[in-house]
Amino acid sequence: MKNTVTSFQQQKNAGDKITMLTCYDYSVAKLMDQAEINMLLVGDSLGQVMLGYENTLPVTIDDMIYHTRAVARGASKAFVLADLPFMSYQISVQDAVLNAGRLIKEGRAHGVKLEGGTKVCPQIKAIVEASIPVCGHIGLTPQSVNEFGGFKVQGKTEAAARQLIADAKAVEAAGAFMIVLEGVPAKLAEIVTKEINIPTIGIGAGPGCDGQVLVYQDMLAIFSDFTPKFVKQFAQVGEIMQQAFRDYITEVKEGSFPAKEHTYTVSDEVIDKLY
Repeated sequence: MKNTVTSFQQQKNAGDKITMLTCYDYSVAKLMDQAEINMLLVGDSLGQVMLGYENTLPVTIDDMIYHTRAVARGASKAFVLADLPFMSYQISVQDAVLNAGRLIKEGRAHGVKLEGGTKVCPQIKAIVEASIPVCGHIGLTPQSVNEFGGFKVQGKTEAAARQLIADAKAVEAAGAFMIVLEGVPAKLAEIVTKEINIPTIGIGAGPGCDGQVLVYQDMLAIFSDFTPKFVKQFAQVGEIMQQAFRDYITEVKEGSFPAKEHTYTVSDEVIDKLY
């Protein structure tokens, strides 16, 4: 069954948890789609895990379109959600709609995600009015890393917790179909999830959300620059890859690869005529 904004709302209503992972290329998109992940998030986290930046801020709208287009080719059932990168929506509502439209039209995404609460509600409303599904993102918003002074848990004071709840309600009222809660205390995330009607997706926000998302390089132990507390490594794929690379180097150097079964043949008669 194809995943849609309607099916996600049905999952929340039924208590059926929504599954999301980040994805940035065609091959991995096909694997995730075949595993029946509900949503593929083409996150601006690609700035760190794919492009080697220290944060998400340098990522451009063209970077996002390039990777989203690749993921969309590999997804037949999963919903493809693409991030609006830093400064692609903050300057004006017009910029927000234009860049969201590019992710849909050029990137072939099914919806877009942007960070912020009440401040970005005019952008959310305008994008939704352009018939583009919008997912909000509140709590620890990585594009605000410089404002926060690092990647820090949000909503730990009464004022901050009340603001988070207000932001969630405002984003819902603006027309978002879903909200990502990142770096939020579990009890607060559970309250937000109950206070709003649209689904919540947690990342570092506990089990009380309507679904979960992780960066796939984190959950497969491929990205080793740092590992957030909220990450569970479901497989040590990074170690498997490194060993495979070492085995390849060894076999190439000793001449055991390529073996006979990896080579093509030609008749001796043809070869003899070359001399």
